[in-house]
Amino acid sequence: MNTYRHTFSAVCPADGEMIIYRLEIRSPAMIHVEHIRAATALIKKGWHEQIADRLAESLGGDQTIIATHQGVEIETVRLSG
Repeated sequence: MNTYRHTFSAVCPADGEMIIYRLEIRSPAMIHVEHIRAATALIKKGWHEQIADRLAESLGGDQTIIATHQGVEIETVRLSG
């Protein structure tokens, strides 16, 4: 099992706040770090849950994304297959 962790940011479409996301991917297959960085760099703005869906689709693996927005910590989990 491989574990990949990456931090990235995106703007909340509701209030314009810059949100810092912590992404963790667990996968038995290798995921190139360049693919992780490219997939997250494409995300400039979005809702937390939609960002999680998009990354799960593009990168695969079991993913957890955590961010704090307006004092509320949000954690989403997307499981592969």
